[in-house]
Amino acid sequence: MLPQYYTAKGQGEHEIVIQKSRFICHVKRVTTEQEAQEFIQDIKKQHWNATHNCSAYLVGERDQFQKANDDGEPSGTAGVPMLEVLKKRGLKDTVVVVTRYFGGIKLGAGGLVRAYGKSVSEGLDAVGVVKRTLMQVMHTTVDYTWLGKLENELRSSVYSLKEIHYLDKVEVETFVEESQTEAFTSWMIELTNGQCDIRKGDVTYLEEDI
Repeated sequence: MLPQYYTAKGQGEHEIVIQKSRFICHVKRVTTEQEAQEFIQDIKKQHWNATHNCSAYLVGERDQFQKANDDGEPSGTAGVPMLEVLKKRGLKDTVVVVTRYFGGIKLGAGGLVRAYGKSVSEGLDAVGVVKRTLMQVMHTTVDYTWLGKLENELRSSVYSLKEIHYLDKVEVETFVEESQTEAFTSWMIELTNGQCDIRKGDVTYLEEDI
């Protein structure tokens, strides 16, 4: 698992108009190449009457799976510029499809490169990009009398509060970097005068909007 990477926040679309042509960028976060290809086919079915449905994706921790498709546009004017936007932004596990409805004015090779690149760039801005950081989830269990102090301290600290479970006692889940788990444990013990139970939970990703 990568310690940190960037990817699309989720799924969405964004439309721009250039020289009367409509460019609709569809963005989705995916985890496999098959998922990316299925998304491309879904958009093609949805926009079967479009002039072009160009696509690009990067999938895998080392970008093992990557593809660019011009779908009838002049070679290298659509899919590759789209893929380049994903690479320049350092994104992983992301697929984009740009649907074009031709408006009657030819853009030329340079114009197409700029149009498809701009469509993907604005599409990503609209849908959003997140930073995913691998974190250790720490579980801290305390009596209810400590909850107010613990919650206040956590919210003003470098650690990110994940969830609070209200059971017989209160269980607080916190995202902690692996290198900080010992420091976090010592801090919790100090805050609660040793009246807490701390254990490690899952290792998972923390998502932050950027």
